[in-house]
Amino acid sequence: MSHEEFKSLYLSDLKQSKIQKNEKWKTPNQKFGLLKVPLKVDWRSMENKNYISPVKNQNKCGACWAFASVETVESMYSITTRKETPLLNCADGNDGCNGGTTCNAFQWMNSSKTPIVSEKAYPLTDTSEYCTILPNGTKGIQVQNYTCEYLVQNEDRMLWLLAYVGPLTVAVDATTWNNYMGGIIQYHCSASENHAVQIVGYDISGDIPYYTVKNSWGTDFGIHGYLHIKYGNNVCGIAQTVSTVSVL
Repeated sequence: MSHEEFKSLYLSDLKQSKIQKNEKWKTPNQKFGLLKVPLKVDWRSMENKNYISPVKNQNKCGACWAFASVETVESMYSITTRKETPLLNCADGNDGCNGGTTCNAFQWMNSSKTPIVSEKAYPLTDTSEYCTILPNGTKGIQVQNYTCEYLVQNEDRMLWLLAYVGPLTVAVDATTWNNYMGGIIQYHCSASENHAVQIVGYDISGDIPYYTVKNSWGTDFGIHGYLHIKYGNNVCGIAQTVSTVSVL
């Protein structure tokens, strides 16, 4: 498809987050080797257990904000309980397939205490609809707390979070991703936030340190649905809106 078709179909669904820029952490990116973190982290195979749900395809539904947010809730539930389950939620405060923000999604999950339920209980439709009221007693997961941070020049904290907390939800600039077929994205990627994804790990052992990123465009995109983005220089705006979540 043309660049304009790609932009219209895949990059029109993320609204701008309004978060407090935090300049507390100042470890130079070049000193990541001095951090007390493992050289590699991959939550897909951590402790021989898969804490990451299968790659999904948002199709023509502009709800990357929902996919990326719920994926991290799924992961943290699996890490906390050692149980795997694909989850879905229907969130107020965003506009369904017409866009939203990950920070708003987490804020709503946290404040409303609305349970996030299994895909079996609430099937994915990839369309904007009214939220269905679930029967009393439907089991789900509640978000206990969340963070939404600006970590440009502080990506060392992202490594620490990935190593010792779990996967992250981030906003990115995916304008050039229609050409991605593999390798590590290092250049030609701006920092306008127009898409949301999940970071499931990193590798800082080689010449080019990188994040492992889970996308929501199906398994035929990139590396079976994943891509690699260089660590340390806010490539694709990956450090501008970073979220963690804890669940009950």
